[in-house]
Amino acid sequence: MKLTLDVWRQDNPAGPGRFETYEVLDATPEMSVVELLDRLNEQLVETGAEPVAFESDCREGICGACGVTVDDRPHGAQPNTPSCHQRLARYTEGQRIRIEPLRSGAYPVIRDLVVDRSALDRVITAGGHVAINAGTAPDADAAALDFAAAEMALDFAACIGCGACVAACPNGAAHLFVGSKLAHLAALPTTKAERGKRARAMISEMELDFGPCSSYGECADVCPAGIPLSAIAVVNKERLRAVLRGRNT
Repeated sequence: MKLTLDVWRQDNPAGPGRFETYEVLDATPEMSVVELLDRLNEQLVETGAEPVAFESDCREGICGACGVTVDDRPHGAQPNTPSCHQRLARYTEGQRIRIEPLRSGAYPVIRDLVVDRSALDRVITAGGHVAINAGTAPDADAAALDFAAAEMALDFAACIGCGACVAACPNGAAHLFVGSKLAHLAALPTTKAERGKRARAMISEMELDFGPCSSYGECADVCPAGIPLSAIAVVNKERLRAVLRGRNT
């Protein structure tokens, strides 16, 4: 089928951006948005034109690299689905699709559809880690862990860091992302020792680049990992806990 694409082109971070229009004549319903960009780039290279810069890696919905905005929605129309799994079956012959970068003040455009998401990395660097003494591994049952706590930790650890939650939020908030990291690290006995220190560091770093949360809920609707909206409450919970305890634990 033929699809008309309005694709954002920007030569460098400081340069002006613009939409350019292309036609892909042989798109198929089975293609993903990322594969559609592949096909477009094949056409552009065949004609000697500059291909569209975009990111992708695993194409299995795991790495989070492929995020783009499709018709004003991060990743695309299907909820909780990454760009690499957004299929073209919902489109019909001759439809027009607008593809642009993930939009947020925290994500400056590097080139075309590629954005700098290092603001998320700085939050993780601030406290999204744990210090554990090296040496002989303890027995698997040495630290008691409730099954429900383990399942909750795994659910929140599923975040792939794609950053779509920030782009979907009218305030550009990163509470879903930060809350998921704080929640899964706070649930495990091996990571609880630094809980207060971690919360203060990550939340302070978050507030440098991202906006406040107003509980709109768009973040959870686009999250490819299905992180629940309850993650945003963890941010204030962990902040308050750290203040009341007044120390690193």
